[in-house]
Amino acid sequence: MGWLTMPFTSMGGHASAKAYLDDQFTYSREVDGGTSGLRVLASSCPQNRTYYAAAQVMTNGAGGEVFAIICKVLWNPGSKTREQFGYKDMTESMGPCEDGCPQHILDLLTPTDKEHALDWRHRCAENLKRRSRKIADGDRIRLEQPVTFSDGHVGQEFIVEKQGRRVTLRDPETRGRYRISRLMERRWRIVPTTKIHKTIFA
Repeated sequence: MGWLTMPFTSMGGHASAKAYLDDQFTYSREVDGGTSGLRVLASSCPQNRTYYAAAQVMTNGAGGEVFAIICKVLWNPGSKTREQFGYKDMTESMGPCEDGCPQHILDLLTPTDKEHALDWRHRCAENLKRRSRKIADGDRIRLEQPVTFSDGHVGQEFIVEKQGRRVTLRDPETRGRYRISRLMERRWRIVPTTKIHKTIFA
C-alpha cells in the first residue's frame, strides 16, 4: 500500500501515531453471520517514526494467529499542506526493511512458515543482539565496513571515548574524533588489546 496522509484534526483525537494506529488496527466486522477482525496486543512507536505491533486475528471473538504490523510514519507538525501525519502499513510477510522491532512484541508472534516473515524476524533478533552489546571507555572497535565522514576521512578502527551516554570514536592514527549514527546497530567487533596494569609494590 502507499502512503496515507492527513492533518492532525483527522486523527480522531489521538495525540500520537501509536494511539491512532492502535485504534486503526483494532476492529471487528460482521462477516457471514459471525465477526472477523484484529486486536493489537502490544505496540511501539518511538519518536513517532516507525510503528511496530503484534496483531491477533480475531474470529467470532476467539483469538488466533498473531503477526507483526509495521508502519513507516510521517510526523510533520509544521506541514504547510496539512500533511502533518501519515503512514505506510506493511505486514512482516512483506519483508519490510524496518527491522527494529522490540523484543516484547516479537515474543507475542505465533510461529510462521512464511519466508519473508522469518527473514524479518531474524533481522530484528540480530539487531537486538547488536544493540545489547557493551562497550567501555578505551575499547578498540573495528567496523565490518569502512566509513567515510563528512571531512573526507575514511576509518574502520576506532578507540571508544565515553562520557556518560555520549560515545565518541577516536581514530588511533590521526587522533581525530568522530561520531557514527546508530553505532550499536552497526556490525563491528571489539579488537583485543594488551592492557598494561600498574605494578603495586608492598
